[in-house]
Amino acid sequence: MGVLIKWLSHSGFQISINETIVYVDLEENSPVTKKADVILITHSHFDHCHPAKVNEASKESTVIIAPEDCSSKLDKNVRTLKPGEEETYGKIKVRAVEAYNHKRFRSPGNPYHPKGFGVGYLIEADGKTIYHAGDTDFIPEMNELGSIDVALLPSGDTYTMDNSDAAEAALAINPKVAVPIHRWDTDPQEFKQKVEANSNITVQVLREGEEYQVR
Repeated sequence: MGVLIKWLSHSGFQISINETIVYVDLEENSPVTKKADVILITHSHFDHCHPAKVNEASKESTVIIAPEDCSSKLDKNVRTLKPGEEETYGKIKVRAVEAYNHKRFRSPGNPYHPKGFGVGYLIEADGKTIYHAGDTDFIPEMNELGSIDVALLPSGDTYTMDNSDAAEAALAINPKVAVPIHRWDTDPQEFKQKVEANSNITVQVLREGEEYQVR
């Protein structure tokens, strides 16, 4: 079976790694079809940390990894990984990485996602590495991620990178495959064109509910 990625909605994904199920950033419209072994949450905003969906996806043994401020929203035990920290759960290694805004602000000097508020995750299993960027701008730390098979990159603007910034990020990260997420009303084909015209990266534009087999 290998590694199968399903885009649920917004930034939400179901990642099936052989018989292990990982969910990332469940939100209100994310369909839950299987119980999770691991749930990853990048930050506490409601469209990434939805308590009812986390409950729906959880079983007694589910491991939930999230920033500390998610604990007050979730009636669950939450483990927190800060950027640079990693843990192994069964055959899956999870490492937290930086995710923040430095050019998108709620008000002057007040970024939507300040440094230290949220994280991205590197998910390593079955010889593959998947990068979920969380809500972020194109940041210098993306140059230090190492070898990435699939990069899930926000491209919707306002709160995160737009298509142009996300394309720059993809070129810097140089994954085998890039997937635009958190897209709002932006055109993912613009991202695809910019990335594929300037690299050997394949851009996979998914529809909600569509799966991609990591090769």
